[in-house]
Amino acid sequence: MKILLTLAILLTAFTFQAQAQHEYAPIQQQEIKYKNWNYKSVRDDKTVDLREFARNKKLVMVVYFAQWCPNWKLEAPVAQRFYDKYKQYGFAVVGVSEYDTVAATRANLDAQKITFPVVSESDSKDAKQKTAHYEYRRKTGDTRGWGSPWNIFLEPANLEKNGETLTKNAFVVNGELIESDAEKFVRQKLGLPAEDIKTANGTTSEKKVEACEPDKKSTAFKKPELKK
Repeated sequence: MKILLTLAILLTAFTFQAQAQHEYAPIQQQEIKYKNWNYKSVRDDKTVDLREFARNKKLVMVVYFAQWCPNWKLEAPVAQRFYDKYKQYGFAVVGVSEYDTVAATRANLDAQKITFPVVSESDSKDAKQKTAHYEYRRKTGDTRGWGSPWNIFLEPANLEKNGETLTKNAFVVNGELIESDAEKFVRQKLGLPAEDIKTANGTTSEKKVEACEPDKKSTAFKKPELKK
């Protein structure tokens, strides 16, 4: 009996610790001058033009990530599930790899069985403050150290057809997707009826922990304030 009780306590402690590592964030509509990009695929080195990629689609989720970040590894299965489930309805996902080599990113994608397209913006941690990813996070109130993952939803029908800027207003997530909320959002934007969605991360924890610092275990994570 004592052994079972000890195991139960350890399991509870482990579960709490695992949940505390999440960096869930709400979907927020924000003013953001999001620009078109042309990055190379990590799989075949071909250039992907985002405006062209979004053509004829209803909703595109762009997820920026560092492959070594635990929070990316937590969100990756969610992004893949959305891609598999909704691509037939005009939904697309494209990943933007940051702060590590193409080879390391490719190995991570293979290990996690990620099949949606992934491109690379930067290949070194030294590029942190030089990336478009960093600028977008700074302007949308993301105070995390590395901001992985960071998500932005684009509605192709509303994108600028020409020029450097794709949109000046978009829905962003300064952290991990809250799976149930994100799925409701995706279904709504695709014009699909609501469904009863039950997920493991339907609610958020009050305690957030920055788990993406490569040089230290953790730092406090400040939840971005909602824009009024």
